[in-house]
Amino acid sequence: MKYIGAHVSVESGVSNAPLNAAKIGAKAFALFTRNPSRWTSPAIKEKEIAAFKENCERLGYSPDHILPHDSYLINLGSPDAEKLEKSRTAFLDELHRCEQLGLTMLNFHPGSHLKLIDTEACLDLIAESINMALEKSSGVKAVIENTAGQGSNLGFTFSQIGHIISKIDDKSRIGVCVDTCHAFAAGYDLATAAGYKTAWDEFEREIGFGYLSAMHLNDSKKGVGSKVDRHESIGSGAIGKDFFKMLMKDSRMDNIPLILETPNMELWQQEIEWLYSLESEQSE
Repeated sequence: MKYIGAHVSVESGVSNAPLNAAKIGAKAFALFTRNPSRWTSPAIKEKEIAAFKENCERLGYSPDHILPHDSYLINLGSPDAEKLEKSRTAFLDELHRCEQLGLTMLNFHPGSHLKLIDTEACLDLIAESINMALEKSSGVKAVIENTAGQGSNLGFTFSQIGHIISKIDDKSRIGVCVDTCHAFAAGYDLATAAGYKTAWDEFEREIGFGYLSAMHLNDSKKGVGSKVDRHESIGSGAIGKDFFKMLMKDSRMDNIPLILETPNMELWQQEIEWLYSLESEQSE
C-alpha cells in the first residue's frame, strides 16, 4: 500500500500539521518542527506536543508515515569549524524535537564542501556528524535526502550516499529519502522505463532497498542532468506522468511516506487523488 501526502503547514503550531494533511486526503505528511531558516527556535510547548500526538492518533497518522524535515541552514559537512559546530548542535536539537513528538525519522540534506575540501573528506565529515548526533539521541532514524548536485552540494549520486552509510556506526538508525526531481536533475533518467530500471538497479547496488525510508514526489522544471533543483507539479515537467505510473506499480515503495513538495499546493489534493487512482487501477 502506498502512503501519499505532502509537506504541510505548521502555522500556529505543529499540532495543525495532521489537520492540514487530512484536509487534502493525505495518508502521510511532512513538516518542519521549527523555523527552517533560523539556527535556533523556541522549545515546543508540552500542550502543543500533546495536541500533535492526539491529532495524529485521532486521524490515523502513524510515525512510520510522518517525515519531519530539518533546517535548511544545517551543513553537516561544513569545512568551517564554527558553522560545523552550529550545524551539529542544530541537527541534534532537530532529533530531540522528533523524540518529543514521538516521531521516528528526520529527513535532512547531507551537506556541502563549499569547494574548500575534497568530496571524500566532506562525506566522511558528514558521517562523523551523524554518528555524533545518533550517539546523543534515541529512537529517531536519520534519513539522508539525495540532492540535485547544485553548487557544492553532495549526496547527488547513490554512491556518495552509500559512502556516508558505510561510515555510520548504528545502521539501524540511518535511511534514505529519494527526491525524484533531485534524482532526475542529478542525471538519473526516471522518465523512461529503461532509465527507471537503471536508476533503481544502481540504488540497490550502491545503497540497498533496505535503507529506502521515504520519497519526495516531484516533477522537474529542468531536464535530466541539469543539476538544477526546480520542482514542478506532477505531470507538468520534464519527468512526466509515465514515471509516476511506474512508481505506483512498484511494490518496493510500499509502506513508506511518499511526500509531495510540488510548487502549487492548491493542486496537492488533486495530485494525491490522481496518484491513488493509479494504485486502484493496478488492483483491478
